[in-house]
Amino acid sequence: MTKKIVVGLDIGTTKICSIVGRLNEHNKLEVLGVGKRPSDGGVTRGVVTNINKTVDAIIHSVKQAEEISNVDIQNVHVGIAGSHIKSFQHSGMLIRQDVESEITQTDLNRLEEDMHRTAVQPGDKILHVLPQDYTVDGEPNIVDPIGMAGIRLEGNFHIITGQISAVKNINRCVQRSDFQVAGVTLEPLASASAVLSPEELEAGVALVDIGGGTTDVAIFHESIIRHSAVIPYGGDIITKDIKEGCSVMQSHAELLKVKAGSCLAELTNENEIITIPGIRGRDPKEISVKNLAKIIEARMSEILNLVYYHIKASNMEKKLTCGIVLTGGGAMMKNILQLCELTTGLDTRIGYPNEHLANSFSDDLKSPIYATAVGLVLRGYQDNLQFDNSEKVLEEVQVEDPKEEVEESKQKESKKNFFNTIGNNLKDWLKDETDMKDFDDINK
Repeated sequence: MTKKIVVGLDIGTTKICSIVGRLNEHNKLEVLGVGKRPSDGGVTRGVVTNINKTVDAIIHSVKQAEEISNVDIQNVHVGIAGSHIKSFQHSGMLIRQDVESEITQTDLNRLEEDMHRTAVQPGDKILHVLPQDYTVDGEPNIVDPIGMAGIRLEGNFHIITGQISAVKNINRCVQRSDFQVAGVTLEPLASASAVLSPEELEAGVALVDIGGGTTDVAIFHESIIRHSAVIPYGGDIITKDIKEGCSVMQSHAELLKVKAGSCLAELTNENEIITIPGIRGRDPKEISVKNLAKIIEARMSEILNLVYYHIKASNMEKKLTCGIVLTGGGAMMKNILQLCELTTGLDTRIGYPNEHLANSFSDDLKSPIYATAVGLVLRGYQDNLQFDNSEKVLEEVQVEDPKEEVEESKQKESKKNFFNTIGNNLKDWLKDETDMKDFDDINK
């Protein structure tokens, strides 16, 4: 008997990350291996734009995770994001024929299957159908109608769609890397699984995942997703603003953002200067830290204002008892908590994916940067998408059960005796009906 192993593959704008993990007996994630590789321009704003570069990065990332975990990876659970992601609310109805019987999971599945046939815009496909609540014979706001009696069953659903071409390109990249896609999950749903607690989901919370190319928003209340959106701006556009505003190279702009950047210019020192080395013998360039912070604050304020717009559009602003949880690489920006609270007026904290981790595989893994990848592994289990990735040597993953081996041996012996008996009876019958020579010819 082999414990299930799930591999999450986060195909992001700045990096492609793969995590190999399994759930232990306490439902905590044991990380067996991690691989990371820069996207090198293969992904733009969450969408694959260069197949060959993306394939190369996937291969290096997954192979690195394979070597560390000593697991033969065959299937991966992939995340999807991008500005092409859309969501809307839709309702369905089912008239039950048997009045006496109780409502079962089969009835709910039929309703959900009907939602998958909902008409969407040309070129789009339905990625997720997420139930909101149900109505039984006119009685609304029922979260779990299983076991109830009723004829008319109605359901409200949150439907998430994406471009068919974007999904196909992800599948194509994974397949060209000699792996199979076990499932595709919207990235903010994955991040939510990694950083949000059941109490936050129940009380009301908005997850904001600030990645390299996009900012993903998922709003939850009463443990149900109420709204989702993808904003086509992320950390890379801030880097681009710094590059153009300070007239520096891309690599220098990224270092300035990470090492000296701040989301609030008023909290920086007026006279603080950073010196950038000159190119090819040119004089060094001096950058004002305050001016750098003004550039970052302007763009980050725009992103957070768009986040607040989606919160208000969802009509959930007053129900977010736990406010906002920031995660992703952008959540590591200095003073971003203060700017978010000033912009939205909601309590804010940083979401770390360490709550669900069983071991300290690496302290780096507890960073918000890995929230999506960790969440993809968790979603692989939550969505019953457990799939086999056969182990090479990892003895602690292989669980021997002598009782199962004995039982399996008995079953094989029983089957062997059964077919031998049938073979002998068939041979005797053929002897009576045909010449033995003919039987031998047939047998040959």
